[in-house]
Amino acid sequence: MCTWEAVLFGSSNGLTNGGKGGMIYTYLGGLTGFSFVILSMAEMASMAPLSGGQYHWVSEFAPPNAQALLSYITGWICVLGWHTGIAGCCYTVANMMVGVIAINYPDTYTYKPWHVTLLVIAVALVALIFNTFLAQKLPLIEGIILIVHCFGFFGILIPLWVLSPRVPASEVFGSIENRGGWDNNGLACMAGLVGPIYALIGPDSAVHMAEEIRDASRVLPMGMVWTLILNGSTGLVMIITFAFCVGDIDKVLESETGFPFIQVFLNATGSVSATTGMTVVIMIMQFCAAISNVATTSRQIYSFARDKGLPFSDFLAQVNPTFTVPLNALCVSLVIVSLLSLINIGSSVAFNAIMSLGTAALLSSYIISITCVRIRRWRNQPLPPARWSMGKFTPICDTISIMVLLVIWVFSFFPLTKNVDPTSMNWSVVIFGGVVTVSLGYYVIYARRVYKGPVTRIRLMQQ
Repeated sequence: MCTWEAVLFGSSNGLTNGGKGGMIYTYLGGLTGFSFVILSMAEMASMAPLSGGQYHWVSEFAPPNAQALLSYITGWICVLGWHTGIAGCCYTVANMMVGVIAINYPDTYTYKPWHVTLLVIAVALVALIFNTFLAQKLPLIEGIILIVHCFGFFGILIPLWVLSPRVPASEVFGSIENRGGWDNNGLACMAGLVGPIYALIGPDSAVHMAEEIRDASRVLPMGMVWTLILNGSTGLVMIITFAFCVGDIDKVLESETGFPFIQVFLNATGSVSATTGMTVVIMIMQFCAAISNVATTSRQIYSFARDKGLPFSDFLAQVNPTFTVPLNALCVSLVIVSLLSLINIGSSVAFNAIMSLGTAALLSSYIISITCVRIRRWRNQPLPPARWSMGKFTPICDTISIMVLLVIWVFSFFPLTKNVDPTSMNWSVVIFGGVVTVSLGYYVIYARRVYKGPVTRIRLMQQ
């Protein structure tokens, strides 16, 4: 979870819908509400620490007559969500590259959308190579990521504190702005909620690596909770700092760099070299996040294909004997991300659409899995023991989680502005609906005869 980094590169959404103060308040609201979601998922991870994650939990905890169908749908939307996550990471890296080029060569470089599309594919390809040839070094890479994540936070924060012009606190905390043309400020802030949630989403990423983690039933939930505490806190500090440093919102939103935060860095330091260095830190973190997302997604595909949930499942469930990774799944991920990168060519708000699609897909999987557990508790049906548990507070936490998720899910499909045209429309709802429709069609035609869910497979193995 690169939360403080995502707060910066996702800031255009919050600045458009909420402004300085609204951006802070939506982050606080999103962090508070999403904390319940992460706690609920941490307990489920302790009960069933398996790489299938949500679709496995649904298979195990859903009502018996709906286990197969619900876990199947959950598996598909998880695959969609994590592929969109890769695309989002690669897209931000590509756009930051373009932004850095733009400030270093302002007189000679002319931006074209296809530049970003090709860079997205290139970044995804390099991430795939990392996950193939350096798969055994991923724990070391993750350790390096943590170091850069921590030191990079202060490397960005301190220059902004020292060099940015001071503004009154009332200008930051007392202002909520509506640049999206919504009917009121409250609706504008809700439309801008996808930015903070995108920064916080993905607590299930470690779950999909569960079968490669020792003592996962204890380590996973603790890791998820500490990730929430540390990343949530650093994200809050960064978004408040950014709000104090942003200056003229209209000017940073119209910046030729493509990202408001790059323009804020340039305004604060007055140096192209310093701005480039600060941006490269975030670029490295996003590239590392892309590597991690590719690893997570390939395991998600492998696990789901192992249960016959996808077309060509036998092909996708193969583990390459040389590299001991699901290489076929990795290659398919590259193809899907390449297709998602084409959104940038026809849409002026491509990143918002990618954020929305990934957020909506993963939120859907959270809603289904937590609801299944809540129904099971309500009916007093047995659940597996959890080494990490909230005890008597679990039902309350699960109920709040579901309500929070439903609200966020609805607003995740909202466009950036109220008045849209074909290029500024948020088409994520169409893609999401299309994937769900295709998955249901495949289920009716073929998958219902072969897909029984991971719980059935595990029980057969135990017998």
